[in-house]
Amino acid sequence: PPPPPPPPAAAATTMRSPQSLREGGGDTPPPQHYQHRRGGNITASPHDVRFQSTLSVHKLKRFNSLILLFRVATFVFSLSSFVFMLTNSRASPHWFDFDAFRFVLAANGIVAVYSLVEMVASVWEITTGATLFPEVYQVWFDFGHDQVFAYLLLSAGSAGTALVKSLRGTDTCTAASSFCVQSDISIALGFAGFIFLSFSSLMSGFRVACFLINGSRFHL
Repeated sequence: PPPPPPPPAAAATTMRSPQSLREGGGDTPPPQHYQHRRGGNITASPHDVRFQSTLSVHKLKRFNSLILLFRVATFVFSLSSFVFMLTNSRASPHWFDFDAFRFVLAANGIVAVYSLVEMVASVWEITTGATLFPEVYQVWFDFGHDQVFAYLLLSAGSAGTALVKSLRGTDTCTAASSFCVQSDISIALGFAGFIFLSFSSLMSGFRVACFLINGSRFHL
């Protein structure tokens, strides 16, 4: 008599899907198309790991480039405010005759120097992929100084604005209108620097939060 047919389970083990037959007759697709199961855990294939690593690098570069853009804008506006106030002494009165204007000059000069240092640190991080200082110090240094100098610019701009308003009703602005106009420009530029420094502060705060949660300055 003819031999009995194989059991259904055995027959199922010998079946091949059309896709596997087209790819070479194996039971599984090539390694780059599936995830490895080792010891009960699923791990990504080397192809997927390389893809995710490359994607993460591009995202980090875009993030650092955005921070650099804010640093450059802060530097430009703060330096411009410093120059406008410094040159606002062609005739009496002079900027150094008023405490608020001296405050505006000093605050914007300090922030301009700080922004220049941060620009160098950002360029270093973009080109090398590492922080200029150890990571734990870098993230707290950036966040702490961004906060302090942002409030410094805001305080200086507020003091300068109050002084200019008080001078509007005196003979100072009527006799030397260019003095008040140039003071207004300097204060406005300082406020613009404050806005961009605030954006930098938000991003440095995000880096601190990521470092506290993940142990890295990035969430990826």
